Amino acid sequence: MIYLDNAATTRPCAEAVAAINKALTEDWGNPSAQYRFGIDAARLLRQCRQTVAEALGAPTDRVYFTSGGTEGDNWAIFAAAERMGKRGKHIVTTAVEHHAVLHPMQKLEERGFEVTYLQPDALGNIAVEALQAALRSDTILVSVMTVNNESGAVLPIERMAKLTHRLAPNALFHTDAVQGFFKVPFRAATLGADMISVSGHKVHAAKGVGALYLAKSLPPLLLGGGQESGLRSGTENLPMIAGFAAACAAQMPTRMADIAEENRLKALLQERLRAIDGVTLLGAQEAPHIVNLAVAGLRSQGLINALQDKGFCVSAGSACSKGHRSHVLEAMGVAPALIDGSIRVSLSRETKEDEALAFAAALPEVIGSLK
Repeated sequence: MIYLDNAATTRPCAEAVAAINKALTEDWGNPSAQYRFGIDAARLLRQCRQTVAEALGAPTDRVYFTSGGTEGDNWAIFAAAERMGKRGKHIVTTAVEHHAVLHPMQKLEERGFEVTYLQPDALGNIAVEALQAALRSDTILVSVMTVNNESGAVLPIERMAKLTHRLAPNALFHTDAVQGFFKVPFRAATLGADMISVSGHKVHAAKGVGALYLAKSLPPLLLGGGQESGLRSGTENLPMIAGFAAACAAQMPTRMADIAEENRLKALLQERLRAIDGVTLLGAQEAPHIVNLAVAGLRSQGLINALQDKGFCVSAGSACSKGHRSHVLEAMGVAPALIDGSIRVSLSRETKEDEALAFAAALPEVIGSLK
C-alpha cells in the first residue's frame, strides 16, 4: 500500500506509539490523585503540555488538551460567542472552512447571530481586503483557517489577525490550524490569533487528541472536576496526550527540513501530473502537502476505487465530507464536471519520492481503463 491521504490522517510515529503504550501500561494513574502514582501522572501531563506548547510557540499555561480539531473549533467559536455576545452579534468566517467551523456558525445564526462568509478566489485564497470590508464595529469573532484542506491555500493569518484587532477591537480571532501545524511555520505568541485549534492525528499522533491555544480565558467547555484549569473538566486522556507530545518532540528538530522535502515532492508530483492528458490541477496548492487534481468525465469514487486496486490510498476532498460535493471547490467556482472528478493527494514527512512517482506513473493507466 502507498498511502497518500495524509491530510485525512497520518500514521502514528514510533515515538507516539511507544509513549501511548508506556502511559497505558506504566503511567496509568489519575493525574488528579494525591498519592505518588497520581503525582507522577500529573508530572507527565505537565511535561506533555510544555512539549506541545513549545511546538505551538505558546506559553505552557495557555494550551488546553482536547479530543481533536472539531472539539477545539467548536469550543473556540461557541465560547467566544458566549463571552462577546453582549458586545455584538456579527461574526466573520470564510465559505471554505471545515464543517467543524461552518456547522457551529450555522447554529449561531439560528441563535440570532449574523455571519458573513468571505468568498475565495479561483485558487481558494481569501483576500485581506475582503476581510477588511466585512469587519464592523459590532464584529465579535473572526474565524479563518490557516491552510485549506482541499485547495492547499495558505491564508495570511498574521495580517488578518492584526487587521481584526485594529478595526474591530471587540473581536476575537480564531484560526483552525489543523492542516497548518508542522506544515506552515508559525508561533502562537506572534501570530496574533486569540485561539488556535490543532489535532494530533494530522501530525503522526493518534486520533482522539488535540489542543486549543487560548490567549485569553474563555467560558469552559465542560463542567465537573475542574481539569484543564477548570475549562475542560474530565479525567485527562493521558495516553493519547503523551503520544501527541511524543510526536511533536520527534518532529521539532526536523520540521523545517520536513517541510522543504514535502515541498520538493509536491513540485515533482505536480510536474508529472501536468504532463498527463486530461488532468487539471485545482487550487493554490501552496501548502507543502496537498495536491488536488481532477479528471473531467470521470467520477471521484471511480478514480479512488481504481487507484486502490493498484495499492494507492487517496481521497475525494475532505475525509469528513464523504458522499457530498465539495463545498470548497464549489465556492472557488470550479466547474461541476471537475468537482465530480476531483481527488486529493496529500503527503507527509514519511512520503518517499518513489511513492509519489509511482502514483504519477499509475494514473494514466487508471484514467485510460476508466474511460
